[in-house]
Order: sequence, then C-alpha cells, then structure tokens
Amino acid sequence: MARAATTVLPPLRRPARRRDGWNGLLMAPTLLFLLAFFVVPYANMVYMSVLYKPPDGPYLRVFTLDNYAQALGDLFYWRILANTFWYALLTTAVTLVLGYPVAYYIARAPTRRRGWLLMLLISPLLVGVVVRSFGWMIILGRVGLINTFVRWLGGPELPLMYNVFGIIVGLVHVYLPFMALSIAGALQNIPPDLERAARSLGASPWVTFRRITWPLSLPGVFAGTLLVYVLAVSSYVIPILLGGNNVLVMPIIIVQKLLDAFNWPLGSALSMVLFGLTALGVWAYVKLMNRVLRWTAP
Repeated sequence: MARAATTVLPPLRRPARRRDGWNGLLMAPTLLFLLAFFVVPYANMVYMSVLYKPPDGPYLRVFTLDNYAQALGDLFYWRILANTFWYALLTTAVTLVLGYPVAYYIARAPTRRRGWLLMLLISPLLVGVVVRSFGWMIILGRVGLINTFVRWLGGPELPLMYNVFGIIVGLVHVYLPFMALSIAGALQNIPPDLERAARSLGASPWVTFRRITWPLSLPGVFAGTLLVYVLAVSSYVIPILLGGNNVLVMPIIIVQKLLDAFNWPLGSALSMVLFGLTALGVWAYVKLMNRVLRWTAP
C-alpha cells in the first residue's frame, strides 16, 4: 500500500525586527542640520516680521501685522515681485532651450567622451558667482570687449549691462549647468534602441523626439526647471552686479531694508512674502508636473 505523500513545512520564523532606531539615528545629523540652519533662522525671521519698528527708533517687542500690511499693500513691492518672478521664468526658459541640446549630446556621447564633457560642463561651478559676474562685466561693459570691438567697426555703443539683458545673461551662465545635468540624467535612462526602433518604423527625427524622447525626459526637465527657477528667484549677487540700481529684484530690496535702512521687521516681512509666493508657485508647479507625468506615462 502506497504511503501518502506528506509535505514538510519549514519552521516558522519570527519576523525580523524593524530597525527604526537605527534609521532615526542615521537621519539625526541631517535633521539637526536642517533644524539649526533652516528651521531656526526662518522661525526667527517670522518672529522678527511681526515686531513693531517706530519711524525714529529701534524696533520694539510689540507684535503687529503692519509690516505685512505695508509689504502687501504697496504697489511698488508688487511690481518688484512681478519683475523678480518674470526674470526667473525667463532665465528658466532660456536655460531649458540652451541646456536640452547640451544634455542630449552628453547623454548620447561615448562613455569616455562623456566624462570630459561633464567636467567641461561642471567646470564653471568651480569659480565663484562674484568672479563670473565680474568676468561678464569685462565683456559687457561700456569699455568691454564687445563694445570695444563694435566701436572699432564703427558701430554705436551697445547697452549690454545694467539692464535686464545683462542680468539674464549672468543668470543663464550660472544656472545652465543645473538644467543640463538634470536633463542629462533623465536622457541617460532612455535606451537608444527606442529611438532607433522608431526611426526604423518610418518616424521622422522630429516625430521620434516628440513621441519618445521628450515625454521620457520630462522628469529631468521638470527637475531642472524647478531648480533653476528657485535659484533665480533668490539670486542677489548677479542682479546687483550686472543690473546695478537700474533693475531691482526683491532680494535687492530685502537687503536694502535689512542693511541700509536697518528695518529688520519690514525686511523680514518682505522675505516671508517672497518665500510664501515662491512656495505657492512651486506647489502649483509640482501638482502640474504630477498630472503631466500621469498623462504621458505608458
């Protein structure tokens, strides 16, 4: 008589204990750093923004919302805010147009050449923003290289600095690597076989780019545009050096209120307004990004 087959089950094991304590210990240095250099300064700025400052004396420890009323009720500040956001959007658009071809070339270059191209792209970041701004002042100034060459040809002097053009040139030069690197990382994750397969099936280069390359590279585009926009909104050194007093942005106004007028409560209120509007725009952009990524998902 045949013996019935029996199934031997492995002995039950206790589930591994989660190492939440170790995870929290590993996150502690980062959390402490953010607490000390982000949360505490912003909390102090919020506290400073609700203090009262008399016209002819230091600020008092009397809580008031007059600083926010002045910041939000003056059309001059709204015009400065609009200009700040517009320059940031323009910088983001120009860096996207210039950075996408550079990123595509780097992503499709051979491995050995790709390393040299990445070093060439990152090399401007090794020089400080102040040094690079002074370099553009030498090129764009009234007695700079371009105007000297134009006058040698007999042409008129070109207004290339202390205006919006000079600021945009400086911002694009500084933030172009951030855009190109973000897009190049996304393009490297796209298999080149997809593009070759589309071309073999009769798709033109433009159709291949529009239907395959561009949708799959959108995460890098979104990350690059968000990074460049936030950096351009908060830029101070480039506008003050290449724009002078002819072009005002909100960081310049904030520094003037804090250091020149010694009006820390109003300067802090302006900082909070800039931070709040920028955060609101970033939140709306992230929501839009999530919807677009869902629409373009395969």
